[in-house]
Parts: sequence; structure tokens; C-alpha cells
Amino acid sequence: MMISAIHDERLARPGLQSAAQRDYDSVRRAIAFISEHWRAQPTIEAMADAAALTPDELHHLFRRWAGLTPKAFMQALTLDHAKGLLRDSASILDAALDSGLSGPGRLHDLFVTHEAMSPGEWKNGGAGMILRYGFHASPFGTAIVIASDRGLAGLAFADPGQEQVSFADMKRRWPNATYVEDHDGTVGLAQRIFDTRLWRPDQPLRVVLIGTDFEVRVWETLLKIPMGRAVCYSDIANKISKPKASRAVGAAVGRNPVSFVVPCHRALGKGGALTGYHWGITRKQAMLGWEAGQVGVH
Repeated sequence: MMISAIHDERLARPGLQSAAQRDYDSVRRAIAFISEHWRAQPTIEAMADAAALTPDELHHLFRRWAGLTPKAFMQALTLDHAKGLLRDSASILDAALDSGLSGPGRLHDLFVTHEAMSPGEWKNGGAGMILRYGFHASPFGTAIVIASDRGLAGLAFADPGQEQVSFADMKRRWPNATYVEDHDGTVGLAQRIFDTRLWRPDQPLRVVLIGTDFEVRVWETLLKIPMGRAVCYSDIANKISKPKASRAVGAAVGRNPVSFVVPCHRALGKGGALTGYHWGITRKQAMLGWEAGQVGVH
């Protein structure tokens, strides 16, 4: 016990504190400052002062420890607050001002950058839609098929025992829609999706893409990727004439509501990396392998 006590005392002495502990303390001070003052939208210089670092030091240290920049952390807090206000029926102007932003334009830019949709589109949440759904077997686990009166509106996947979790995830995309369970009414769509014998060019599957203009453009570009092929986010950004929007493209790909049919699994990260897939990397690999087998057969 005496050795431990001496050891702890030495670690607490100035100058002997570990570099990792100093870095942690700096990041902790920065997080505390941003969490307390985000409404004032402080500058990076103010954040750095609170952490006793230069702006460059804070930028690199914060990113290394937290996985995002101090500015991005502040934007996440701002966006989360604005979402809560919009969810509680606040106007876009009130949500912007109460979030410390100068006006709706700033809030619009924040939503488009991080959500690939406008505040108004996010707030609407599928109001007025009636969506039917059913749980069906597929080559990639349980498929959750969601349909509107115009065609397939959603397709998700679940591991055993996680069906309701995946369904809840899909419902969050259109929280104001009305959902009706209809296994018999959606089984035909499931068969059309996964039975290759029913894939006929002269009878295409009707797909309803419910999203922002930007998201729909990204999803339509995904539909043009041939089976057995894959492209990078930057390729998609170039296709829609938004070469600097790779990040927003990645967000739109991740929000694709019609997985597999709109083949977001064929979108890769920088340099062709097999990046995250909303329904799991293993499932993404399985889809790519299954498609490669289909191309080989034909």
C-alpha cells in the first residue's frame, strides 16, 4: 500500500503527468467549454483558449481523441437541439435563433451538410403517407418490406431477434407516416426482389423513392451501377455534378430506404474501401458475393 501511495503521489506532481493524461485533460476542457457555450457559436480560438492550446493543436488533438473536429462537435450539438425544437413543432426561424444561429439560412446549410435535406423536409417526416409492411425471408436475413400505394418504398434487413429493432429504425425515417402490418400484401414484392426468375426488364419493379431532391439524385445514380460493379462516393458526386459533395453523398447513401434494390452496397469509400453499411459489413459482403455469383451464372 505504501508503494502505491508513493506512486500515485509522484504521478500527481507537476511535470510528471503523462502526455496522454495532459491530452485527455485538454480535450475534456474543450468538450466542457463547447457543451456549455455552443449556443454562442464560439470560435475555434475561444475553444482553444479554454483548453490552453493553440487552435491548430486543439483541432488535431480533438480529432484524434474524439474522431471529429471541435467545430463538427459544436455543429452536432446545435443540430441535435434544432431537431428537438422542430420535432416539438417550433418554426424553422425559431429553431434557428434558439440554436444560436443567425437565421434560417444558417440552419438550412447545417441540415443540408449533415442530413442532406432541408429543415422543412426533415420536419415533415412523411406526414400523410400510409405505409404497409411485412417481414419476409431473404438470402440476407429477414427482409422488412415497406410499400406505399405506388410501389416499394422501403427495404431493410434484420438478424434473428432484431426484426423490431430494424423496423423501428425504418420508422424513424418517416416518423409521421401511418404504418399498417400487411404480410400478404407485401409478400409479392419480396418475391419480386429476391427471386431472380422474376427479374424481367419488361416488367420493372415499381420503386417509390421518398427523400430530398439531393437524396433521390444519389439513389437514382446508385440504380445505374451494374450488378457486379462498384463505385466510390466521389464517382457518384461527380455523376450528379457535385464533385465536392462526397461527404453528403455518403450520408445520402447511408439513408437509402430501399436497400439492395437501390444498391447502396455497391458504393465504396475512398480508394475502394469496403466502408460501413447500415445493415452490417458482413451483409454488404454477402450481397456483393451473391451478385458476383449471379453475374457468373449469366
